[in-house]
Amino acid sequence: MKKNIWKYIGIILAAVIADQFVKGILLYLITGAVPLYGSAWNVVGVPYLMAQICDFFNIVFTWNPGASFSMLRAIGEAAPMVIIIGTGFIIGFIGYYLFVNAPKYEKAPLALIVGGALGNLIDRVRFGAVIDFLDFHIGGWHYPAFNIADMCIVIGVAWLILNFILARRRCLNNVKASKGEK
Repeated sequence: MKKNIWKYIGIILAAVIADQFVKGILLYLITGAVPLYGSAWNVVGVPYLMAQICDFFNIVFTWNPGASFSMLRAIGEAAPMVIIIGTGFIIGFIGYYLFVNAPKYEKAPLALIVGGALGNLIDRVRFGAVIDFLDFHIGGWHYPAFNIADMCIVIGVAWLILNFILARRRCLNNVKASKGEK
């Protein structure tokens, strides 16, 4: 196993640990119990919490039983299992690509995406839903609540796109330089 692989495994673990740690603290503050793995948690009846931090940001406690923006709602009771299996497949595919074929400039962003996806997958397996708690709003308009795992995924995708654009620009500059163009 290559030495550099540990750097990307570290990114994945840091994303998962940060996400699960903060969600664990939130669960503890709400229920007073330490959320141990393997313990049975009843997500029904856990109160909705809101703490206003400033005029545009709240800490809330919400369960997201579906996919982003209520996708897959139409498939009914099978949705949680479909989401878990689909997420596991996607994590496996991205993880394989990350550790086998990805160019160096894609590895860190992909590791961040895998870590975020694993953080949400852990919630789905443990609770049947994802814990969301960051609520940004302007007046009465609220952006859908999200969590640290979601942030890792979004940042990873944005970083991947930026790296792709920069790599393409370098490639085009190299082609122009080899042809003697300015």
